Amino acid sequence: MQIVPADELISKKCLPCEGGVEACTLEHSRNQLALLPNWHLSLDGKWIHRKLVFKNFVQAVSCINKIAELAESEAHHPDLHLTGYRNLEIAISTHAIDGLSENDFILASKIDSIVTLPPGGSSEARGG
Repeated sequence: MQIVPADELISKKCLPCEGGVEACTLEHSRNQLALLPNWHLSLDGKWIHRKLVFKNFVQAVSCINKIAELAESEAHHPDLHLTGYRNLEIAISTHAIDGLSENDFILASKIDSIVTLPPGGSSEARGG
């Protein structure tokens, strides 16, 4: 599997995955994430994460709704965790293969293209 620039990932479409394909290697995932700096690899290498902090609850939920529409159009759904009324963590994996696939990087890139943080909001790095 080759490393794909973020602008090319955005133009791709997630493909259905019912298993039967190999998950990305740890090395590949690290190299691909170097081109998606808002995202971080879980310690087990099976998930990518991004954490966002919004000014308020309404802005956080608005972002969740945008991500939900995108996920439906791609037929690839992230885990969304809203805590403390304004802290959103997005976690992406390909459940059918218990690891990462190109779909995860495509979705991450597309999420980056639609997420806009309001004044006072931030994107926070989260290791592991």
